[in-house]
Amino acid sequence: MSQRPQALFAMTAENVPQVFPPEVLARLRESVDIDPALVARDFTDPGVRDVLARTEILVTGWGCPRLDEAVLDAAPRLRAVLHSAGSVKSFATPEIWRRGIAVSSAAAANALPVAEYTLAMILLAGKDVLAARDRMRATRTSSGWGVVPGIGNYGRSVGIIGASRIGRRVLELLRPFDLRPALTDPYVDEREAAALGVPLLPLDDLLRTSDIVTVHAPETPETHHMIGRRELALMPDGAVLINTARGALVDHDALVAELRAGRLSAILDVTDPEPLPADSPLYDLPGAFVTPHLAGSQGNELARLGRTVAEEAERLLTGGKPAYAVDLAALERAA
Repeated sequence: MSQRPQALFAMTAENVPQVFPPEVLARLRESVDIDPALVARDFTDPGVRDVLARTEILVTGWGCPRLDEAVLDAAPRLRAVLHSAGSVKSFATPEIWRRGIAVSSAAAANALPVAEYTLAMILLAGKDVLAARDRMRATRTSSGWGVVPGIGNYGRSVGIIGASRIGRRVLELLRPFDLRPALTDPYVDEREAAALGVPLLPLDDLLRTSDIVTVHAPETPETHHMIGRRELALMPDGAVLINTARGALVDHDALVAELRAGRLSAILDVTDPEPLPADSPLYDLPGAFVTPHLAGSQGNELARLGRTVAEEAERLLTGGKPAYAVDLAALERAA
């Protein structure tokens, strides 16, 4: 056990027991020497710096401080950063890759609950469940059983914006259903789309032909307000927009106008800003269903992220490479 490499947690301290519950922490500690009571929130702290100087594996998470040149200089033995969450953009600097330090992310594990949330909302939206529930709450009556025209999930068209990890997982989850998915992504060609089993459409065509549109693109300067007034106007009457990506991808002023007109509906797990101000019309508008950024890993799902890190540590210990390595070249167009 003395040969286990030194590791250090770097994240918000309260996340450690949630992401690494006892059974997951025990598995991680079979591979590395790590103290769950020592969590780096400030790399200049004397107690942290002493361990950092010996650290070979940094286990990061939400709240990790920025890993700049000064921090890396203080960690001369560091050979891997294993991130127990999704994006590394908030703390990772190019210097990490320049020094040959491996970077891994649990983004693939975090994609699973987001895709599950999306699937659930697609199916509920197709049945008009959310609006029907609001109508029953308002009228305190029910029409009882009967055929409701215009709803249902047989042959409904679903447009996927972005072949990200989440977008691809949504496509997998949709396969058992009689839905008609389509994809738009500027980095995917016809051959790759065919391998994914979906037609590839330009964004405008996807918006025009989809009953439900779900957004899974990264937030970059190019995607800021990619769904704006013009794009929303292309969507057919009665269409539903789902956003579990980033709030800034959708122009909220333009969306509010469409919701007020009653032409579109929206399911938003992310908003801009986040959280919404108390006077936001999105709280009360019919057709708006807003949840508090909960599609990603929550509760017992957090342990999946920790397990992913433990598995990556095991690969490193046996001389393997991370299965979920983060590529610097692809980071700019990633979430």
